[in-house]
Amino acid sequence: MARPFGSLVTLTSSVRQQLESLVRAGSTPQSLALRCRIILRAAQSDDPSNLRIANELGCDRCTVGQWRERFVKDGLPGLQDLPRSGRPRSFSPLATC
Repeated sequence: MARPFGSLVTLTSSVRQQLESLVRAGSTPQSLALRCRIILRAAQSDDPSNLRIANELGCDRCTVGQWRERFVKDGLPGLQDLPRSGRPRSFSPLATC
């Protein structure tokens, strides 16, 4: 069962700056930018629930809980995608048909 309230997120000023710069950068993948927004919102002083953050950011509460817990456990590296199983791509996106 999902927990409505996640772990407490506290940020140092340097980590906060890194997250904010990732959100502002135009070259940041949108999935990573959303994860950064989730963490920044979770660290605010009103200690919002996962459901509240999900409603504000337009995503699922389980998504918020997953990234919140991974950040608490692993820090900034926890916001990156984990390696996926399966066969690697065998084509080049630059190849012509």
